[in-house]
Amino acid sequence: MSEPSPRRVLILVASGPSTPARCAAPFHIGTLLACMDAEVTLYLTGEGVQLARREVAETLRAVNGGEPLLHFIRNAKQAGARLLMCRQPGVQLDPATLIAELDEVSSGGELAQMILEYERVLTL
Repeated sequence: MSEPSPRRVLILVASGPSTPARCAAPFHIGTLLACMDAEVTLYLTGEGVQLARREVAETLRAVNGGEPLLHFIRNAKQAGARLLMCRQPGVQLDPATLIAELDEVSSGGELAQMILEYERVLTL
């Protein structure tokens, strides 16, 4: 008997530095789902693309005295989640300023394709 294929979950991360209390949740949920054998992709979009900047990920905290966001990103990656970021037209990216945990810079067309293909899409 063949094993069932893992469920694929796409988490759109739209929160950014202006709403720090919301930024850790997508990565925490992604970690939990990946630990439950789901195939998880976290996709940074809108203000969420700022979370891929090393200076933001290392300093932003969801709560005062809490872990920096990079802690939650690393947990998600260690659990097996992928981390993608939306390419912003006209914005030049310096790869040296981005976190090493970022797997890929992707296009809006690729995001649209994932939305159609994945079993679950969450916006957090």
